[in-house]
Amino acid sequence: MSTPEAREQGPDARPAVLVVDDKENMLKLFARILGDAYAVTTAPDGARALALLSTRAFDVVVTDIQMPGADGFAVLREVKRSSPDTEVVLVTAYASVPKAVEAIKEGAYDYLSKPFDPDEVALVVARALERQRQRKDAAGLQARASRMPDFHGLLGTSPALRKTHALLAQVAARELTVVLTGETGTGKELAARALHRESPRRDRPFVAVNCGALPADLVESELFGHAKGAFTGATGAKAGLFEEAHGGTLFLDEVGDLPLPVQVKLNRALQEREVRRVGTTTPVTVDVRVVAATHRDLAAEVAQGRFREDLYYRLDGVTVRMPSLRERREDIPLLAMHFLSIARRPELEGFTPEALQVLTAAPWPGNVRQLQNAVARAVAMAAGPRITPEDLPPESGPLRPAATPVALPTEALAKRPYREAVDQVRDAVSRDYLTALMQEFSGNVTHAAERAGMERESLHRLLKRYGVRTEDFKRGE
Repeated sequence: MSTPEAREQGPDARPAVLVVDDKENMLKLFARILGDAYAVTTAPDGARALALLSTRAFDVVVTDIQMPGADGFAVLREVKRSSPDTEVVLVTAYASVPKAVEAIKEGAYDYLSKPFDPDEVALVVARALERQRQRKDAAGLQARASRMPDFHGLLGTSPALRKTHALLAQVAARELTVVLTGETGTGKELAARALHRESPRRDRPFVAVNCGALPADLVESELFGHAKGAFTGATGAKAGLFEEAHGGTLFLDEVGDLPLPVQVKLNRALQEREVRRVGTTTPVTVDVRVVAATHRDLAAEVAQGRFREDLYYRLDGVTVRMPSLRERREDIPLLAMHFLSIARRPELEGFTPEALQVLTAAPWPGNVRQLQNAVARAVAMAAGPRITPEDLPPESGPLRPAATPVALPTEALAKRPYREAVDQVRDAVSRDYLTALMQEFSGNVTHAAERAGMERESLHRLLKRYGVRTEDFKRGE
């Protein structure tokens, strides 16, 4: 058994664990269970633990609740006052479980009920250390988010986005027509504005239009303008968007939605560098760089006869594909922190590790736009100092990672330490079992506990540990 004095004889790179109990046999048991993996220091009572905490830092504190003098609550409060990053695990008899639950509300990570399984002790301490690591990672996100590279609003550090930044910067200075492709919400308009701001035309107008949002009978007038009396309601002459963008950049978003007759005139305008207002035959010379965007496969649209082949080749100077959020998941935590930082809730400190895990694992069919909306909703709903998974939009069920069948890659597992490999398999099996259990009983913990052959409180604790939310399985809600 390691003592305080033994720990001070030399540096130990292992995580530091303080065990507090007034029974010597319990101290020896914890030292035997944890001594191989951690640098264990023991304290025979709460007073000695408080003295140690005043002079040294520990990664995890495992303390009995009921002790003479300073009890486990006193140790917990001192840890949270002097070292908020330290995780605390309470040890209690079954009859004192309500006290342990109360301690969790005050900041304890988890509790162990006597008698406990040695493997359970090792697992809880390992998870507490992982939680500590996640919290430190989350705390560093805000600083990283403030230093995140910003290419004219296209935020991120992932290789996929950096490659896109480089390509946009490369083609910006060239007078080439650019087609931006990619899923909805990937930032195609931001990319178009970046092209404009990096180009020699940066001091001239940038005009954006969503072709899919224009009424079919007004598209031509909007793009090319019209003469007075050209149609009912044309009480005066009006310049079109091509003329408004003269000398600058015209961004045609969702160009694939243009009606075929307008595609003919657009092709001619690009070729001749002139437009004719509706109701007149007089040409107007325009100097415009066109940047087009679409979420459609234009080559497939050409094959289906829905997009003109000549316009397709006229637009196809350079194609830049905007990566989906699924292709740059490493950017998600930073983007989430960025969107939080611009929200009007300065009292919010950030996200819990569990919330960041949910966000990072989500499929995000709406990409960055959907992520921004999800964060905005969570900011509005958050009651605590940090955003939790429960604060995320309830209608965004697809955001939550679905349970996957347990796979046992035996060759890969055999290359890892025994305890690490076993813990990995146990965690996967436990999570899948709990998910299936909740699905069968529609989130009813009482019925599920009866099937599992355990107390309701024990099942609640397991559900919390493995991140299985009962509300995700309730029907008709």
